Amino acid sequence: MSIRIIVLEPDDVLHKVAKEVTKITPNVQKLLDDMADTMYEAEGVGLAAPQVGILKRLIVVDAGDEHGLIKMINPEIVAEEGEELGPEGCLSIPGLNGDVRRAEKVTVKGLDREGKAITITATGLLSRAFQHEIDHLNGILFTDIAEKVYEVALEQPGPNRQIGE
Repeated sequence: MSIRIIVLEPDDVLHKVAKEVTKITPNVQKLLDDMADTMYEAEGVGLAAPQVGILKRLIVVDAGDEHGLIKMINPEIVAEEGEELGPEGCLSIPGLNGDVRRAEKVTVKGLDREGKAITITATGLLSRAFQHEIDHLNGILFTDIAEKVYEVALEQPGPNRQIGE
């Protein structure tokens, strides 16, 4: 497993629709594993394959809840309920956050890394993360749909901290 470079806005790959995965190969599984490592290294909650420059319908999400790390192939939202406005950021758009209106609860279907069908119903941060990452697969960034976008301070190393600490 390895850390991939996260593609930054305005790279064109972030605005394209990712292709469905038709065959789960060892390369697809390795990409999912690398995406998880990359997400954790960047201290993110989710990552979509286009964010590492690959137009495949793959996401990884870990909202720090009972579901743990979710690696999903060809995810799709099959049901949604409610609505809430909340803050979002993105590893591909450092320094910006936005207030985005999302469904409060979603049910997502897809395949796990072995090709087994999985269905997850999510609320809270996991629901928001699923919607955010699936948007990436459709070439949509949070800045495209945010009601308000604002700058946030990037963490800077203090006098006794090193980058990466």
